[in-house]
Amino acid sequence: MNDDKMKEPQDNAVDEEVAREMEGVPEHLRDDGGEDEADNADDALEQALESLRGDLEAAKQDALYARAETQNVRRRMEKDVQDARNYAATGFARDILSVADNLGRALDAIPAEQREDEKLKGFIAGIEATQRELEKVFNQNGITRIAAKGMPLDPNQHQAMMEIPTEDAEPGTIVQEMQAGYMIKDRLLRPAMVGVAKKPD
Repeated sequence: MNDDKMKEPQDNAVDEEVAREMEGVPEHLRDDGGEDEADNADDALEQALESLRGDLEAAKQDALYARAETQNVRRRMEKDVQDARNYAATGFARDILSVADNLGRALDAIPAEQREDEKLKGFIAGIEATQRELEKVFNQNGITRIAAKGMPLDPNQHQAMMEIPTEDAEPGTIVQEMQAGYMIKDRLLRPAMVGVAKKPD
């Protein structure tokens, strides 16, 4: 019992001495705040990691968007190159159509009775051969004539120039072709100029 009483003042003296020594020690180095500092450091580390994860995810998204955009640009360029190849002859083809028109008019202008004339046979054969050769070149370049007579009017391919009253065809049906129309592959080169049936008054 007496021993315990003697130790008590000594313990108090030690506590007071430790307290005096701790007065000069900075707050962040004291043992009492060590656990708090460790927790704060863990929180800061976790926040930094979370920020890095967010940055990484954003960088991944940016990389995906950039790759998708690059693929889109490449596809557009490939399509532009293909279109340039397919439709490079469009301007020339449109100009040469008048030659095909004139050859057709020349043949149509020859009366049927004169086609048997020996003097004209060679001339007619030459025009027909030129017309066939021109059609062959058209086909090689993807230029095709638009079907017109007997077809229903298609505003995407036909241009109605007049209405013709008739009982022989349904209204809206093409009964006359004034000028042939042509496509170059899947694009309209020139619409067919046509006359369309309508009911007589």
